[in-house]
Amino acid sequence: MAGITRLNARMNRRRVIAASGGTVLGAAIFGNLSVGSAQESDVTVTMVTDTAGVGDQNFNDLAVLGGDRAAEELGVTFNILESQTQADYSPNLAQGGETSDLTIAVGALLGDAVAEVAPQFPDKFFALLDGVVEQDNVYSVVFREHEGAYLGGVLSALVSQSGILGVVGGIRVPPVARYEVGFVAGARTINPDIEVLISYADSFEDPALGQELTLAQLNNGADVVLPIAGRTGVGSFDAVNEQGEGFWIMAGDTDQSHLAPGRQLAAIRKGVDVAFFDAAQAVVDGNFPGGTVDDLGLVEGGMDIYAFDATVDQSMLDTVAAYKQAIIDGVIVPPADDDALAAFVPTPLDGAATPAASPAATPAS
Repeated sequence: MAGITRLNARMNRRRVIAASGGTVLGAAIFGNLSVGSAQESDVTVTMVTDTAGVGDQNFNDLAVLGGDRAAEELGVTFNILESQTQADYSPNLAQGGETSDLTIAVGALLGDAVAEVAPQFPDKFFALLDGVVEQDNVYSVVFREHEGAYLGGVLSALVSQSGILGVVGGIRVPPVARYEVGFVAGARTINPDIEVLISYADSFEDPALGQELTLAQLNNGADVVLPIAGRTGVGSFDAVNEQGEGFWIMAGDTDQSHLAPGRQLAAIRKGVDVAFFDAAQAVVDGNFPGGTVDDLGLVEGGMDIYAFDATVDQSMLDTVAAYKQAIIDGVIVPPADDDALAAFVPTPLDGAATPAASPAATPAS
């Protein structure tokens, strides 16, 4: 995922970016300039961002990686329409419907706009990443974020010296809520007495506020923080950079270690790029799954945990791997909402590593 840092410095040869719903894409001019693709296709794919836009170091940038891969490997023409405000969602999606074979809406916040626009273009294809719209020409992809976040909570509780963790959210839409409750459940499985501080910015595009909220949590004892906040979460990395040794970020969606070298504990991986590519490939192959919903978790490879810091010892890695397998096997079912979290009974595994916050404790059994 290191390529994500280069997104603003380069333009894919088959990619055209427009800044708002009122801008003409110019795909007819630029679409045929590409050379060297693995194959050529007459399919055009347009991505519509949420307001965090390209360069958010997170969800939108992951989708761009999927689009770039589709351009490289499938030969599709890949266009991007960036939404400056929420009012751009419907016009951008409509422009995608007019000019493209497939229009992909990136993020749950675009769900209502997809439901409005997709019926206007019954012969075109739409995909919604992170939400569900029940239309025959819409392919919806959701993720079981709570499964990956549970593993992040397990590791964070193992590492925490203070017994206090933090979560900084953008807007508490369902995918973000699933991240939050899964993280809390995983942490409580390792340390039932752990405290999790939770703050919301009500924005996915405010790094300064993300930094402020994260610093407040760190100053109140948290030593590992999970940002689930798009561009706002960049501020969380700034906060741990400011605080320095002993403070960690558990990254959401993708490896963002370049934002705070040596301060990222691990990353919870969300396969947004893979879902984007798969939707494009389905159109190219003529088998687009309109009217269906994919629900992707650990089993399907839609979620995972990776990019561990070198300081994470083998006993912790083994413990995280054991909990991952328990979820895959159905032994543990992480909660996906507040009610499920309230009813959740942690299932400690034999031989689990001891949390750092309780050095005298015996391994869970």
